[in-house]
Order: sequence, then structure tokens, then C-alpha cells
Amino acid sequence: MTRVIHTGDTHLGYRQYHRPERREDFLDAFRRVAEDAVDGDAEAVVHAGDLFHDRRPNLPDILGTLSVLRDLEAADVPFLAVVGNHETKRDAQWLDLFESLGLATRLGDDPVTVGDTAFYGLDFVPRSQREDLDYDFASHDADHAALVAHGLFEPFDYADWDTDRLLEESTVDFDAVLLGDNHKPQKAQIEDAWVTYCGSTERASADERADRGYNIVEFDGQVSIRRRGLQTREFVFVDVELAEGEGVERVRERVGQHDLEDAVVIVHVEGEGDPVTQATVEEFAAEEGALVTRVTDHREVADAADVDVNFADPDDAVEARIREMGLSRAAHDVDETVRASKTADSNVTDEVERRVRELLEDGDDGTFRATEGAADATDSDRSGDEEPAPAEQVTEETTGETAGEAAADDGAGSHDADGAAEGAAGSADAYGQPSLGDFE
Repeated sequence: MTRVIHTGDTHLGYRQYHRPERREDFLDAFRRVAEDAVDGDAEAVVHAGDLFHDRRPNLPDILGTLSVLRDLEAADVPFLAVVGNHETKRDAQWLDLFESLGLATRLGDDPVTVGDTAFYGLDFVPRSQREDLDYDFASHDADHAALVAHGLFEPFDYADWDTDRLLEESTVDFDAVLLGDNHKPQKAQIEDAWVTYCGSTERASADERADRGYNIVEFDGQVSIRRRGLQTREFVFVDVELAEGEGVERVRERVGQHDLEDAVVIVHVEGEGDPVTQATVEEFAAEEGALVTRVTDHREVADAADVDVNFADPDDAVEARIREMGLSRAAHDVDETVRASKTADSNVTDEVERRVRELLEDGDDGTFRATEGAADATDSDRSGDEEPAPAEQVTEETTGETAGEAAADDGAGSHDADGAAEGAAGSADAYGQPSLGDFE
């Protein structure tokens, strides 16, 4: 029999709600998984991607990860993993570094045998590149085989990856497909294979109300998948339906019915009652010891949808503002690539890398030179003589400038196509392109 812990989506380094405590929470959850593996006699920890929250983790996140991996190595528990969409880089991956230190194994086309089970890996692949995928895996002589992969696979929520095709075209018959990317634990049987998500180890979104945890997978003639929970920071969810005449005092009363000490408090307000000042609720929760509080009045969202605002073409307004910024031609190109994209973040990143690399190879020096008047516009924006811009305006303007000018700076400063492309692609993430996998 082979018993492994199937985990993933640990998102180390995620400073959720801009709180350092939340960053530590994600590392603590990962450490508990490793401790459970050692204490529970697991033969391996199998990680299904998104070990880190992004491709540029800070030094404390890397050191914390190394500490956990060394604990596993000292207990002779191998760490087998694939690369997820949040952490993937153009060339060498962080997982490669850990493998070079003898602390991890990056799964791929060749089998890695643990007990009587052969494990294979499939890193995240953008949807645009999947048609050319060749599910050609090396043979094995173990009793069982499992594929570890990262992506949104059928038949689960938001699926965009054909699981039937994978299983049919694979040169190996898999008993189990151990998945990461979807933070909701799920499992289903497709033909003779169990397909399962382990879920995330910490709540990376307020939508993730269920307890966090991981899977224990056993291969013993047949596949057994059991769920084990993790004790993580308390999230207090308060849903308030206000009757006519009720308002902020009723919300505070409902919030006060919970133990808020060190908790993340998520409040949703609906109903026919009076308007609710969010800051008042947040201050009350803070006085009761909450770590952070987020209040959403869904009636405000509904009211905003009912307002008659005429936007003949919102893109025209955005493009007008972009022209005022005086960005370079390369920056305009990156901006159009990101705003026009209907794909997931990782696909946008690939497209930006490809486009900037083409510009560097084919363009002249003027491609990355800002147009006349850009400096004047920037100085005016930062002079302090005018009223501060609304938060949403600052976000939009700063983000556009970051993505566009990062490409210009990287390209003009180094004249290195790969470096500029990767720099611009990383900046593209700042746009917050909507995708089914977005975090708060």
C-alpha cells in the first residue's frame, strides 16, 4: 500500500488584506501539512501546484518554505510537486531550486515511484497551448499510477481542460489524477480513474467558507481518498438581512454575537433597512479584537446597477486617458494586449511576453520612447496643487502606467528581449484581469 498526502494551492507569500499576519497564516498552514505527513506516516507529500502566490516570492517566503521542506527531508518524506499558474516563470522555476538542494522532486513525464505507485506530473499549461499537448509518459512497472496536475479540469466547476482527452490519449493508465487550482475539494470518477481536487490550505478568498484541508490518498488494490481538515485562522461570516427601519446598530448587534478575537470578519448586508456605514462596523469589530473586517452592502451594488449612466464606449475614455499619459508605442501595445484579452491572467502574461519580445526584435529605438508631453503630464499629476484623485482613478491610472512603462524601462535599459518581456509580462498581472481563478 502507498499512502500520500495530496495538497496544493498553499499560496505562500500571499499578504491577504495587506496584513503580515495573513502572510504568516499561509506558511503556518503549509507547515501543519508537513507535520501531519511526518506524524501520520505518509510516504510522500504530493503538491499540485501554486506553492507560491506569485512568481517573485520574497526572501522570508523562500526561507520559510526551505524550513518546511528541510523538516520533510529530515523525516525522509519526499516532496513531489508540479508548477502552478501563479508561480510559473518563463524559464527556471523555484521548484527547480528546491530540487537542486535535494528537498523536492519536480514531477514530469518520467515516473517517480513511491511504494508501489508511480507518480507523474503535468505543470499548468495555458489553454492556447493545450491543443499541441502530447500526453506521452514513460512506462512504469509499479502496481499503480497517478498524475499530478494543475488546472481547471472537467467535470468540475469552471473547467476548461478536457479530462477525457487526457485519459484517452495518455500512454499511461492512471488510477488517480490529483489536481490543484480549484480551491474547492471535489472528486469524481471518470472511467477507471479517480479525479480529485484537494482544495487550498488557507482561505485565499472570502468565498471559501468551508474549512480548509487536504486529501489523504491510499493506493491498495483500489484508490481511497479521504479528506482531513486543517485548523486555520478563524473566518467569521455574518450575513445580515435588514428589515425596514433597521440599520447599522442591527449589523453591529449581529457581528457582536460572535467571538471576533484575531478573526477575519466578513459581513454581507442585504434587505430593506437603512444605509450602513461600513467604517462604523469595521471600527466596532476592531474594538472587539478582529484582525481585519470587510463589509459588503449588496444594496449599494444593486443601486449602482440601477443608476442611469451613459457610457457610449468606455474604451474610448480609457484610450483618451492613455493618450494623455504620453506612453511609448511599446507601452500602448502592452496596454491594448492586456485590456483586450479575454483569457486568464497566465495567458495574458504569455501574450505580453511574446509581444514585447517581438517589439524588441523588430522595433527601432523610438518604440520604447515616451511621446512628447508625458513628463509634463506626470509632473502635473504629482504636483500636489490639485485635489487628490479618487482611489479608483489612482488605481486605474497607476496600473496602466506600471504595465506600460515597465515594458519601456526594461527594454530601453537593458536591450535584452527576454528580460524586458518577462518584466512587462509580470507587470501585466497588476491589471487584475478578471478570470475564474482570481483572488481577492
